[in-house]
Amino acid sequence: MNKVLIAPRKYVQGPGVLKEIGSYLAAIGSKPALLWDSAVKGIVSKTVLASLAEAEIEFVDVDFNGDSTKAEAARVAGLIKDSGADIAVGIGGGKTLDTAKAAAAEAGVKTVTVPTIASNDSPTSSYTVWYDEDGNCMGFESWGVNPDLVLVDSRVIANGPVAAFVAGMGDGLGTWVEADACFSVRAGNLAGGRSTMAAMAIARLCYDVLMEHGVDARRDVEQNIVTPAVEKVIEANVLMSGIGFESGGVATAHMIANCLPSFPECHHLMHGHEVGFGVISQLCLDDDVDVDERNAIVDFEIAIGLPVTFADIGLEGVDRTRLQTIGDICAGEGSLCSNHPFAVTADDIINAMIAADSLGQDRKDFMGV
Repeated sequence: MNKVLIAPRKYVQGPGVLKEIGSYLAAIGSKPALLWDSAVKGIVSKTVLASLAEAEIEFVDVDFNGDSTKAEAARVAGLIKDSGADIAVGIGGGKTLDTAKAAAAEAGVKTVTVPTIASNDSPTSSYTVWYDEDGNCMGFESWGVNPDLVLVDSRVIANGPVAAFVAGMGDGLGTWVEADACFSVRAGNLAGGRSTMAAMAIARLCYDVLMEHGVDARRDVEQNIVTPAVEKVIEANVLMSGIGFESGGVATAHMIANCLPSFPECHHLMHGHEVGFGVISQLCLDDDVDVDERNAIVDFEIAIGLPVTFADIGLEGVDRTRLQTIGDICAGEGSLCSNHPFAVTADDIINAMIAADSLGQDRKDFMGV
């Protein structure tokens, strides 16, 4: 199997960089379709529209309907085709960006992602995570190419919800933990090959940056300020995590995370919150994990506010019977849980989740939380 690394064509990050979106889009195409919702418009539309006017760019305004469903992507693709737009620009959270990527692929146009929160690594990836109309995860699909441009305004991110910023760290935390598991069995990555040394180095750097600067960055975002710690964590959440997961590979942490939306009690969670709990579950699944490092990861999750127990994710008192569905999916054919140097059964997954809940509570008690 060949080694393959994929990445966005261009990544730009900095405070106030959204003021330059017009010039960046002009270098890519002539008529962008802007996909965003009313909340995002209220935050960034003045800046975006002023920049487009300065660059003398005609654009198409497309309202996002709220979820990355196949029907929504097809609707947006139709509007892009009918309008003659040549760039799909997703502005907002992960579901908006995922829909823009899918619509761009169907319409045959270029893709630009402009995250307004650093809640996951969707902005840089070639993938769309699909949901149904009830919010259940229906799988994911790659479009074969990454965005032509990822534009990240760190001032906008720092002014966003703290919970979203924390969720991004949860998603990023899984990057090294899962890539390392995949590499141990030389499993294929999501780029269509095996991991390069570069991908593994980026995945590890993502982990190191989060563990060193995550607590400081969270505190700074609470004050809505852009600091070196915030800039580093934004890059880890968006760029390093994106390249690391896609070109490094994913395993049990994401498999469990993708199952949790099927529980109505978990619908309040963001993807990165689910991954955070999935990371602890994966660590409890592996018999070769360093206990001190495992505990340090759990303590870090507690310190930044990620969920570490069933109660935290809305499943307090859940029994094995309800968890059986997750166990069966994770142990099923084609599961990402096969990316470990050991066989994984449904009981193993259920036991690991129960152990994660117990460990999370123990570490909370130890920390006096």
